[in-house]
Amino acid sequence: MINSKMWLVVQPTIGIPLFLGGVAVGSFAVHLAIVSNTSWVGDFLSGKEMGSSKHASIEAPIQPASLPLAEAKVYPASSDEMIVVLPDGRMGKAVLKTPLALGSTSSTN
Repeated sequence: MINSKMWLVVQPTIGIPLFLGGVAVGSFAVHLAIVSNTSWVGDFLSGKEMGSSKHASIEAPIQPASLPLAEAKVYPASSDEMIVVLPDGRMGKAVLKTPLALGSTSSTN
């Protein structure tokens, strides 16, 4: 044992419970931080499907000219929305709209 002389200063009946208590407190703090700082944990624990939460919506603007769409992965989010995951990890939401009829003067944004 490399640190065997430590037990000459700290008794094992005090040092071991203190060490295990510190590990338990640290583990609890990490788990509490994960639960309180993420939106998907509550959905996961209640059995909801991934992406069903209002917090899961992705509102990042996407520049169409800069997207390497041949390498992007696309996942359906709903009937008129898709989640696009680019190779570099960036994510975006594509909203599908029906095309306007030719000659139509109305436009929706």
